[in-house]
Amino acid sequence: MINRTVLMSDALNFSAEQAINPYYTDSHTVTAVAQAEHDSIREAFESAGIEVILVPSPTTSQDGVYSANWALVRDNKAILARLPDVRKSEEEWARQQLTNVGLEVIDAPEGLKFSGQGDALACGDYLFCGNGYRSDEAAQMFAAETLGYTRIQLQTIPQLDGNGVPVINAISGWADSFFYDIDLALSIIKAPTESEKGLIAYCPEAFTEESQNFLSSFTNVDKITISLHEAQHAFACNLVSTGESVIMSAHAPLFAEELRKRGLNVITPEVSELAKGGGYIRCTSLSL
Repeated sequence: MINRTVLMSDALNFSAEQAINPYYTDSHTVTAVAQAEHDSIREAFESAGIEVILVPSPTTSQDGVYSANWALVRDNKAILARLPDVRKSEEEWARQQLTNVGLEVIDAPEGLKFSGQGDALACGDYLFCGNGYRSDEAAQMFAAETLGYTRIQLQTIPQLDGNGVPVINAISGWADSFFYDIDLALSIIKAPTESEKGLIAYCPEAFTEESQNFLSSFTNVDKITISLHEAQHAFACNLVSTGESVIMSAHAPLFAEELRKRGLNVITPEVSELAKGGGYIRCTSLSL
C-alpha cells in the first residue's frame, strides 16, 4: 500500500483572492463549502484505509489548505518547501506542524524554489519531478539525493498569451502554467514491487516534446495516458492512490473507467470550491 498516512490541514482559511496560478478565475469562495469538500476528501481517504493526521491551516495564507506543497517526506525526513511570496508564511508553519508529528525537517538550499510533493512524486525509488514554475531543478536534485531517490526530471508546457508568449504571473512574478506543479500532469497509481512494475498515469500533451519522448520510452513503469481535457478541466491527475483504491476527480470518466478495468477501486468525492485555487485532491494531502 502507498500513501498509508497523509497529513491534511483544513479549509477554514481558504480563499482565492490572489491569483497565483491560471485557475484563479473566481475570487468568490464559501468557507463552509470548501470545508465540506475537504471533509469529503478526508472521509474518502479513510474509507480507503489511509490514516489521516489533521493539523490546523495557517491564518496567514489563502493556500494553507494545500499541504502537499509543504514538503517532500521519506523515512522520517522532510525537505521543507520554498514557496511563492504570497505563501511564504506557510514555510515556518509547515516546519512547526511537521516537527510536531515527529519528522526531521531539512531546509532546501537558500534562494531556490521548491514546491514540495506538488512537484516531486515518488514511485518506489523513482522521483518524478517537474521544474520551471514552482521548483528549481537544483532543489529537486538536493531533495532526491538527501532522501535517496533516483530523480526523473520532466518539464510541463507553459501558459501562453494570445501572441504565444509564456505568461509571467502578476502576483508571484514567476512563469505560469496550467501544470505549474507536476501533480496536475502526472500521478502515481502503484509503486513497483519485486514482481511487478509500478504504474503511473500522465497527460502527454501537458509535457514538452522532450519530456513526452522520455515518458513514452521509459519502460521501468507501466503507464496510463490521460486526455488534456480531463487533466486540465477535471484535475484528473491530481489524485491519491493506495495501489488498490484511487481517490480522484468525479469529472474524469475516461480515466476512471481505465482504472476500473485494471481492477482498482475508484472513489470520487465532489470537488469544485477548492478547485478555484488551482488545487484538488492530491494538493490537500501530504504523504508521510
